[in-house]
Amino acid sequence: MKRFLYLGCCLLAIACGPSVPDAFKDSDRLPKIYPDYVDVTVPINIAPLTFELDEPADEMIARYTADDKEVVCAGKMQPSLSEWRSMTAKGGTINVDVYARHGDEWTHYKPFYIHVSTDSIDPWLSYRLIPPSFVSYEALTISQRCLEDYDERVIYDNMLCGFEKEGQCINCHHYQQYNPERMQFHARQKSGGTVIAYDGKLKKMNMKNDSILSAGVYPAWHPWLNLIVYSTDKTHQNFHTTNPNKIEVYDLESDIIAYDIDRSEVTNLENDTTELEVFPAWAPDGRTLYYCSAHFDRNQSVSRTTDVINRYDELKYNIYKKSFNPDSRQFGPRELVFSADSLDMSAVLPRISPDGRYLVFTMAKYGYFHIWHHDADLWMIDLQTNVISPLYKVNSRDTESYHSWSSNGRWLVFSSRRDDGTFTRPFFAHIGKDGKWEKPFELPQADPDYHRQFLRCYNIPEFMHGPVTISPQTFADVLKGEGEPVKYVHELK
Repeated sequence: MKRFLYLGCCLLAIACGPSVPDAFKDSDRLPKIYPDYVDVTVPINIAPLTFELDEPADEMIARYTADDKEVVCAGKMQPSLSEWRSMTAKGGTINVDVYARHGDEWTHYKPFYIHVSTDSIDPWLSYRLIPPSFVSYEALTISQRCLEDYDERVIYDNMLCGFEKEGQCINCHHYQQYNPERMQFHARQKSGGTVIAYDGKLKKMNMKNDSILSAGVYPAWHPWLNLIVYSTDKTHQNFHTTNPNKIEVYDLESDIIAYDIDRSEVTNLENDTTELEVFPAWAPDGRTLYYCSAHFDRNQSVSRTTDVINRYDELKYNIYKKSFNPDSRQFGPRELVFSADSLDMSAVLPRISPDGRYLVFTMAKYGYFHIWHHDADLWMIDLQTNVISPLYKVNSRDTESYHSWSSNGRWLVFSSRRDDGTFTRPFFAHIGKDGKWEKPFELPQADPDYHRQFLRCYNIPEFMHGPVTISPQTFADVLKGEGEPVKYVHELK
């Protein structure tokens, strides 16, 4: 758990402390602040939004006002939790005035607003914290953060089971319907296997089988059945020397499989050798499975690895779906949902809103690992009208990648490199009942400068109803044991 010392001085108006200057000149421009919280929309239960001036000044004083409440801070805007709650309790608008001193003269910038929505957000978020290079991955954790304050805890630490030559890499944490007591994640290399926590039960599965390509990755847990759909992948990565995207992650082969938790049985759903299938995702009604697939006809004159490396920018993923009968556990044939390749683009990571209305995905020029693609943007399909459009208010000039919906369908969390082009950080965007998006905001921290000093990427942000309570050491103890083997079957029962 992190503990922070507040460096700025904050107070309610009746307290004794800094006050706004009496003499100043008004500016017609907005202040440049970090993080950029100018005119954002936030949930009523979010932790306090802190910020600092992001331009030269000898001193800064800022003031929040909402109804009859006022908070004034000097140096950095760091209201306490109680002060923040006094202004956000009913929703509405917080007015923000920023004053900067240059020498003996104060400047009052154009005021801005923070809009507080009465739509709450799930109280917890989990993510991987990983160095940005993806070369050194020993210092890697799955962590969880309370969004209502600044409490952060480690779910599992990669260092508990391996180091250096006997290293381990953990990935793909996932939950059934935001439930922290129904969780899974995967470990590769030393003590590799899939860990599944289910209502107090904890087991390690060895999902490698001669009838499937690999152990399961990119999980999609059925909304109520003990059934997880995965893609199986033979993943490689290359490093560019001049391409601004730096790294290209690609699959030599990939399929879609389904795993029955109770029976420990696994079966192939899609295993066409000319298709690369990834990123399954369930519709909330549990009757439709979405996923992505790219068609790839091999050049038989060279090895498959050489062929993919030479043609990586030809891989264009489309979005498909398969019907599913929860009673018979039978899947229907694949159906095309969105043909991104007809636009000479590649669409991945379909995520369906809890009401089943909207499908948000990430689209870039090629490939599927869009977290490394600077042109990657978020797009949305209205599944009622079939209207497809980019999320103009949400996207930035840099990468937007992995995303997931809040349980009430009013918030989207996504990874973005908009701050510096190198580190992915979580951002949150609100969608109204009318389908209109608002300007997103960055994950708040007690010290607004925290992310500029924190040399880790946030990866795979997932909402949760509460924290995972299993200790990191308990997970490690399970991983150090033998994995239970799976049995391959031709169809689910």
